[in-house]
Amino acid sequence: MADQKHRILMVSDFFYPNFGGVENHIYYLSQCLLKLGHMVVVMTHAYGNRSGVRYMTGGLKVYYIPWRPFLMQNTLPTFYGTLPVIRTILIREKISLVHGHQAFSTLCHEALMHARTMGYKVVFTDHSLYGFADVGSIHMNKVLQFTLADVSQAICVSHTSKENTVLRSGLPPEKVFVIPNAVDTAMFRPAQERPVGNEIIIVVISRLVYRKGADLLVEVIPEVCRLYPHVRFIVGGDGPKRVRLEEMREKHSLQDRVEMLGAVPHARVQSVLVSGHIFLNSSLTEAFCIAILEAASCGLLTVSTRVGGVPEVLPDDMIVLAEPDPGDMVQAIKKAIYLLPKIDPQVMHDRMKKLYNWHDVARRTEIVYERALKCPSQNFLERLARYLSCGAWAGKLFCLVMIIDFLLLRLVQVLQPAEDIEEVPEFTFPSHQDGEEMNPIDSENSR
Repeated sequence: MADQKHRILMVSDFFYPNFGGVENHIYYLSQCLLKLGHMVVVMTHAYGNRSGVRYMTGGLKVYYIPWRPFLMQNTLPTFYGTLPVIRTILIREKISLVHGHQAFSTLCHEALMHARTMGYKVVFTDHSLYGFADVGSIHMNKVLQFTLADVSQAICVSHTSKENTVLRSGLPPEKVFVIPNAVDTAMFRPAQERPVGNEIIIVVISRLVYRKGADLLVEVIPEVCRLYPHVRFIVGGDGPKRVRLEEMREKHSLQDRVEMLGAVPHARVQSVLVSGHIFLNSSLTEAFCIAILEAASCGLLTVSTRVGGVPEVLPDDMIVLAEPDPGDMVQAIKKAIYLLPKIDPQVMHDRMKKLYNWHDVARRTEIVYERALKCPSQNFLERLARYLSCGAWAGKLFCLVMIIDFLLLRLVQVLQPAEDIEEVPEFTFPSHQDGEEMNPIDSENSR
């Protein structure tokens, strides 16, 4: 573990009060880095009336900048509109390294661009998989190529994700590290007693969208209910595909066997999981899937589609994999029901404690930070040469974007000199103890 302590700015459009894989990753990683002695600040956009500066558990400081989400929790791309506020935060908080999360986050891309223009070292973590053929993926891959052309180091959450990111961005593989997600095993524990009776309960907790395989569920659930009269489903989550699931339930008269919970607050996820025996994940694409870890930590046997980085997540005896095909998924559920008597939830939980630990993730991330900070600094012309290599037309466009950013930075420095920005005073919060739950509770007041 590195002895030198750093001041890190985490940036993403996705953070608390939203809950998801990226949000949890940033929160738990930040908490563990704080415990290791680093100073961590998070920057995200405003959520409803949550704007300004908030303090969360362990003294984690969050800047909710006054930008409103535009599409799917992302802010409207402005390229340069965020430059003044990002510069102010970097100087005010005496940041030494910027860590951006998620390829789909507008705020992440803009922060990394401005930070590199200001001479900061940056690290990027990719949490998703994207294709290469559809229009959306092609544009997203070009944006990623632009951002990663000048990134110091990159992190992916699985080996499949690393391969995908390297192919999409053209980043040298030696610059990309694989650090998996983890799970808070203190929060996700098995129930004291398993659900009794002959009934087998299959739990689904997911955003009900196309990418998460909600359309597969519409075909799989009726068939499983037909084959196994003693099986019941609990479906937690919300999204545009929820209507299809409601229609399926009505069509097959499964109101008493398919319980729709709607959106489930993260604090209630554990209580929903422990009410079941099998966890079902039907994703069509997944870089890692933290939900599988949470279910396994609660002692549930997992049935999942064999996509992306999912096969890397759990040992073979803790998961049953299937192709993203309704027939194959039904057969996987059949196999899981057969294996269920052999599953000991407490043994599974104890294994998860050893396999996945946020403190281990933080220590491995520290190594990446050290590598990034040791990267040689480059002058502006050397950086432009890297952007120019991104393509005949794209390279010239990227260079133009960076030249404008450089000139705007000089203008902002004249209008607001660095010495006029007040630096924050040093203040240390009492840290929480090891093993204590790190729930994302923030202070009542914003400043």
